[in-house]
Amino acid sequence: YQGFFAENGYDVVDLNPRVVDDIHKIGGTYLGTSRGGGDRVVDIVDSIERLGINMMFIIGGDGTQRGSLDIANEIERRGLKIAVVGIPKTVDNDLQFIDRSFGFETAVQKATQAVNSIHMEAQSQIGGIGLVKLMGRESGFIATATALASHETNFCLIPEVPFELDGPNGFLHHLEERLEKRGHAVIVVAEGAGQELLAATNATDASGNKKLADIGVYLRDKINEYFAKKNIQINLKYIDPGYEVRASVTTANDSIYCERLGNNAVHAAMAGKTKIVIGLVHDKYVHIPISMATLQRNVVDPESSLWRDCLDATLQPIYMVNNINTVLEKLRKDRKEAEEINAFLEEYGYTKVQLIRAGYKALLDEAAEHDLGLAKIMDGDRKSVV
Repeated sequence: YQGFFAENGYDVVDLNPRVVDDIHKIGGTYLGTSRGGGDRVVDIVDSIERLGINMMFIIGGDGTQRGSLDIANEIERRGLKIAVVGIPKTVDNDLQFIDRSFGFETAVQKATQAVNSIHMEAQSQIGGIGLVKLMGRESGFIATATALASHETNFCLIPEVPFELDGPNGFLHHLEERLEKRGHAVIVVAEGAGQELLAATNATDASGNKKLADIGVYLRDKINEYFAKKNIQINLKYIDPGYEVRASVTTANDSIYCERLGNNAVHAAMAGKTKIVIGLVHDKYVHIPISMATLQRNVVDPESSLWRDCLDATLQPIYMVNNINTVLEKLRKDRKEAEEINAFLEEYGYTKVQLIRAGYKALLDEAAEHDLGLAKIMDGDRKSVV
């Protein structure tokens, strides 16, 4: 949100046809991106008022959309007629209810190319090991989808599934077995995986996100150390294609998806909708209340068919831990959180599935009766949210 603050010296950009004509052909973001500033809600809304803006389109993921809800609430508190519409942009794909966010497919495409390259390198070496670190702070969707797409990955490590390095059922033992059988191995690790194995940094970025320890470098060093102690020859290659993945030109399908999200966002704002995120749900573009989309982070369910298919593709053990109770404890905690969300919804006669299938039709029908209907309906009371 740094562009809102006068002290940063950023001027308004006129997005006329000449300026935007070719921006879909380049990667990254034409408007620029920044961390932090989302807590300065009053200053942001002051800027919106000063600039005479009556429709705000806020592009970003889970954290950005939480900020957009705070902005919308402040706008409502002031009695302003300003629509706030979110557009889901997060390669981590961590927004609830939405089939996917734009950029995710492109990220998987580029990540798969990296994995295919490292597989060729590993296969060509004696004791070749390819290690690729991909994005995914708390959600391992990129790593999981890349493992499925490439079918060259032998171990996929994600934040949602704990693993241990040592012991008879530890990762390093299974990696050694893989090398004995096939002579090479490819490992894909999400950046948020295995954080419990590393020393916590206790640092945060400008947005308040916890800074992660580097699991890629940690695994590289631990693998080299393990095989050196056993006097086993390996040739490990480690790559981190993070920025190449993030800043690449979109796939054709992602480009279409992005355009249609934008079109639907404009139609929603012109119709007076606010406090919503545009999302694709069962191949339909729907308006999802921001408070619902950010209620809980979307993560890979270790008991889902998606993760099962990933295990089928990698042939890795279901759990690489020596004490299964450590896994069961995490699963119980995750299940408890999911049950709390479902209880919250079911208290008012809804389930997640019912909400998705309905496409929020009832909510939108009610909103259509008002100028800024959703601003009146979504007043912060959790009953009115549903």
